[in-house]
This record gives sequence, C-alpha cells and structure tokens, in this order.
Amino acid sequence: MKVLMINGSPDPKGCIHAAMMIAKEVFESRGVECEEIIVGNKDIRGCIGCRTCKTNGKCVFHDLVNETSPKLKEADGLILGSPVYYGNPNGTLLSFVQRLFYSCGCDLHMKVGASIVSCRRGGNSATFESLNQFFGISGMPTVPSTYWNDVHGYTGEDVYTDEEGAQTIRNMAENMVFMMQCIQDGKEKHGKPVMTRKGFTNFIR
Repeated sequence: MKVLMINGSPDPKGCIHAAMMIAKEVFESRGVECEEIIVGNKDIRGCIGCRTCKTNGKCVFHDLVNETSPKLKEADGLILGSPVYYGNPNGTLLSFVQRLFYSCGCDLHMKVGASIVSCRRGGNSATFESLNQFFGISGMPTVPSTYWNDVHGYTGEDVYTDEEGAQTIRNMAENMVFMMQCIQDGKEKHGKPVMTRKGFTNFIR
C-alpha cells in the first residue's frame, strides 16, 4: 500500500512537513510506503478550463501536475497539507490540486483522503474544510481522527511541541492505514460499489 502526501507549504522543512513526518513514522511502522511531494514552492499556474485533459488524458500545462498523476493513480491514500493563508489553503496548492483532480483521469473512488493544516493561531478550520471538499466529490472516504488534523506553530520544530496536534496526526495515520486495509479487503470480498454517472444537470432556467 502507498500514501501520497502533497505538501502545499513553500517551506520544505516547515510545519506541514513536520506533521507529514509524524504521519510517515506511523505508515512505515505499518508497512505502508509513503511519498511527500512539495508543491508550495513551485511555479504552478491555475486551470484555464480548456478541457484538453478530457481528450488527451493529461493537463495541457506539462509540469508537476502531470508528473504526479501516475503516482495518484497508484496510491491507496492521499494527504493534502497546507499552512493557513488568510483563512484559506495556499493558492499554489489549490491550483495544483484543482488541475490534478480534474485532469488525472484516474478513478479516485474509494481511495482514502485526509487533510493536514498548520497555523500560528487561527484560520485552520476554514482551510481544513476547503481541502476536504476535494474528497467527497471524488468518492474518497475522508479519514477521521480524535480532533481536526491541525498543528500549531511558526516553524517545523514548533510542531513537535504541539503534543495534541502530533497525537491527532498519529491517530489520523493509524485510521488511514486501517481504512485502506479494510477497503482493500472489502473490494476483494465484495467488489467495489458501482457508481451511476448518467445524470448531469445544469441549473439553468
């Protein structure tokens, strides 16, 4: 099994990285492979709605998005991580994930997803909810924990002193491993649920 961790922070050793390393310890102890991809310091432009990806299977802009698509296809779980920017996720991360989810062409149904947010003081709940929106629309079960998956601090080192935040991330990782295992077992025993996608309603009068 494999978890793909997409880090939206521009600091490759910042708070989100520290939280992901806490989760990585759990994954590796359970025999789960994981990979962190740093996107927050990359030049990622937003989607222009050309829909070229719907005919050629990849985004028209050949950058980290297209490089990540095959990794997302192979992953069993996905973690999105972002520091709080004015009560929102990092804009670079949003551009990256919007293009990735729309253009990848892979079946995300029953891959499990989780978000991790870092903040110095506030804005974490709104950022957390924004990132989680990507999962529900894609048929991805969202991983729970014992609190919302946020850590507090100004530097990566601060995260390790946030005892409850670190505990929350560990519990999230434990739940993610459990859910991936159960879904794998369930698909082998019962098959994956079949989704109906015939309806496509535009709300225009």
